[in-house]
Amino acid sequence: MTGVQVLPLEGIPEVRPGDDLAAMLTDALGRAGGLVEGDVVVVAQKVVSKAEGRVEQADDYVEVILREARSVRRRRDDLIIAETEHGFVCASAGVDRSNTPDDGWVVLLPRDPDASAAAIRERLAERFGQAPAVIVSDSFGRAWRQGTTDVALGVAGMRPLLDLRGTRDGRGYELQTTMIAVADELASAAELVLGKASGVPAALIRGYRVPAGDGSARELVMPPERDLFP
Repeated sequence: MTGVQVLPLEGIPEVRPGDDLAAMLTDALGRAGGLVEGDVVVVAQKVVSKAEGRVEQADDYVEVILREARSVRRRRDDLIIAETEHGFVCASAGVDRSNTPDDGWVVLLPRDPDASAAAIRERLAERFGQAPAVIVSDSFGRAWRQGTTDVALGVAGMRPLLDLRGTRDGRGYELQTTMIAVADELASAAELVLGKASGVPAALIRGYRVPAGDGSARELVMPPERDLFP
């Protein structure tokens, strides 16, 4: 079959602090037939955070948000749009009360999602002899748009941006500013088969040639000097 395939990695059990997430992903990929060169594995941030112990009881949800925030961009009562220490601008500084270990608990973002992606990639390469690109994804809202879509919080084994500056379009015009957020697009594609309620926390994308190299999801963050909406 040609074209891009997005396959759910099913059968991964509930992830708890201290679990070996890479081993769980290895088992799921084995059931799916393993890896081939060029594959991309997308893993939901929440299971990464749980495995890394980034969960805690929270008597004061807002207090946890403010602690996790580098700065607050906008606030309306308990609705807080904040910048995290990673540089991401998102609701509640990424602090989430859904799919938690128990009532009154929250899940926080991984401390270093790029390092999380790199560690998973290394383990998968050891098992299958192929080092896939790995993306740690999370759902973000978007200014001026309804609904959420998944974006890349962590990246390993690929460049997150496809830089088309200096190339020419079909009419010969030289592109001046075009950069495509490929890692975000792959994260969003994977979301189509992931399930917040169905227990599918990872997906395999096959048939897409990712930009070669080893970049960081921090490259997707708008530099302050280019930010029109500080």
